Amino acid sequence: MLDVKFFRENIDEIRRRLATKKFDVDFDAILACDAKRRALVSEFESARAAQNATNKEMAAMKKGTPEFLAKVAEMKAVSAKTKELEKQVAEIEVEWRKLYLTVPNIPDPSVPVGKTENDNEVVYTWGDPEKLITKDAKPHWDIAWFEKAIDFKRGVKVTGAGFPFYVGDMARLLRALINFCLEEAHNAGYEEVMAPIMVNPASATATGQLPDKEGQMYYAQEDDFYMIPTAEVPVTNFFRDEIIDEKDLPLRRCAYTPCFRREAGSWGAGVRGLNRLHQFDKVELVKWTLPSQSLEELESLRKDAERLLQKLELPYRVLRICSGDIGFPHSKQYDLEVFAGGQKRWLEVSSCSSFTDFQARRAGIRYRPKDGGKAEVLHTLNGSGLGLPRVLAAILENNIQPDGSVRVPECLRKWYGKEFIGKAE
Repeated sequence: MLDVKFFRENIDEIRRRLATKKFDVDFDAILACDAKRRALVSEFESARAAQNATNKEMAAMKKGTPEFLAKVAEMKAVSAKTKELEKQVAEIEVEWRKLYLTVPNIPDPSVPVGKTENDNEVVYTWGDPEKLITKDAKPHWDIAWFEKAIDFKRGVKVTGAGFPFYVGDMARLLRALINFCLEEAHNAGYEEVMAPIMVNPASATATGQLPDKEGQMYYAQEDDFYMIPTAEVPVTNFFRDEIIDEKDLPLRRCAYTPCFRREAGSWGAGVRGLNRLHQFDKVELVKWTLPSQSLEELESLRKDAERLLQKLELPYRVLRICSGDIGFPHSKQYDLEVFAGGQKRWLEVSSCSSFTDFQARRAGIRYRPKDGGKAEVLHTLNGSGLGLPRVLAAILENNIQPDGSVRVPECLRKWYGKEFIGKAE
């Protein structure tokens, strides 16, 4: 969330900047609730001070005197008023927080202003996509042996659409991708964690999934747990309500998890095959850093994700996401898209984002300055390193051979064990 003092003192600037994002905010309702809240808090504190003063006066009186009995009656009235005000303050705190949590993060000044994905800026490209559009190129779902290697039909039978089985060599290839991404992250200074794949509402609220994305998450109602849409949620919450020493920053963690998204309303050619699943595998990169270093760390994070795509020999482009397309908690965001030769289209495989202090403020994550002083809110960042189904789709489409097999990128062979996967039938 935004700093409340900053929100009150810069409301016109905040209205202007958030008008470029795609989220509606009822500023008038928030400001009215905040004014009522502050007035009630002030009244409660005055009543509590009066109660304490009356207590002191009673302590100095002789019990049983008319003056003492009058003060007892006064004390009862003051106590009743204080108790009622305390109740009203608690109620309006809940109301105010509910409203304030609907305020998105502010776009960084370097974010291009725009309304849709068509306004995103291409800032870098690597590789030559045109070389991949050949007579042998085909969408991965049209490869002759694809349906045996990734069994969607049995996934539908066991669970539902978007929950496929990876079988035999394809399961090994997916595992090779996971191992590759984790080892590269380790080499780049990220400490690996194995994270829970279910989180409580407090964790989902801290990272900004709630109250923005309830409809996109699977929910276990009896336990009040959410299936994670990304490892960003549990990993960022690792330090919730903790203070980190400045000397330990920046902290870098990576995690492999299956991820779960309902993808409600998704349809069309863009969701075929591996393009959009309800359960998918991803390696996530997360950083906690000093505010003064967060933009520099974002560029470094982006390079970490790009290096993976280069080693996988996948042509890609980097998009600077415009204000109307960045997410609710995001301040600045890059998307990395690989080119899939069979589909002749770009597929997003990574988002690298800065959240400034938005998540950390919600999560209560602070750092203790090395030169002393009070603890301060730090910045959080995260990026996909990588989202694996679409990476796998691009590998299959971009490396198809005349005999129908697919060449496996060299960087994966130490785990996969072979140069090719699949044969034409």
